[in-house]
Amino acid sequence: MAKDLLRQTRDYFKAQGIPEIDASILLEHLLSCTRSEVQLKVLRMSDEEVDELDRNLRRLVLRRQNGEPVQYITGVAPFRYLEYQVGPGVLIPRPETESLVSIVLTEIKEHPASQKLSVIDLGSGSGCIAISLATERDTLGVTAVENSVDALSWLHKNVETLAPRVRIVEGSVTGACKGETFDLVVANPPYIPNQQEIPVEVRKEPAVALFGGDGQGMAIPALFISAATRLLRTGGFFAMEHDETQGSAIASLLSTDYEDIKLINDLTGRPRFTTARKS
Repeated sequence: MAKDLLRQTRDYFKAQGIPEIDASILLEHLLSCTRSEVQLKVLRMSDEEVDELDRNLRRLVLRRQNGEPVQYITGVAPFRYLEYQVGPGVLIPRPETESLVSIVLTEIKEHPASQKLSVIDLGSGSGCIAISLATERDTLGVTAVENSVDALSWLHKNVETLAPRVRIVEGSVTGACKGETFDLVVANPPYIPNQQEIPVEVRKEPAVALFGGDGQGMAIPALFISAATRLLRTGGFFAMEHDETQGSAIASLLSTDYEDIKLINDLTGRPRFTTARKS
């Protein structure tokens, strides 16, 4: 039995239009090793062990070929410096959202290190934003708000494992934390325009975490902005991820209650984030 399963799987994925890197991820998962160790570990296996690995890999390849995200198959997704447990019912953390965390951390650095700031993450999902902020700035008071029962299961798992001091609030952003105010509000709401086509693997993720509720995808972001306005202290900082087509609409919604409104590009040059300060 040939012991070049990695190359074979990469070639197969390439022919299927699936990212070749997914072959490495699946083998890492099956072998419980790092990427650099995959080939060596396979070479050290007996023919019987390779046969069993091949059978198990084929099952995972079929799932990936049928459109299941590789993160759901392995049960984990990397985000900044940590790995998060993910699966059906929760949005998979995206690399571009790491820039949203960086934007908030840059704002936090403008404050004295001794100042105890409070931040609330609206629609926290897996908790990747809230947990990143909590673990990278240990003086922050972090609250994560989530409404989806399915997503809450993953949020609780990740908070318990990675950042137990994050406070979880179960409920809609429209009513969460009544009577409280915060120094910073961060949000990555559902914002994809309803008519927009999405890749097959993305369709496996929860629609309620993806689509913004109308043709322009702005209905849900508008609710998040309203919640942020209620939750922010005067002078508080707001940061939101959104579709690259929504910058002007976001700025218009913010114009009544906010100042210093800025549209920020992601690493590919697309206008994907807006920040503002409550006036």
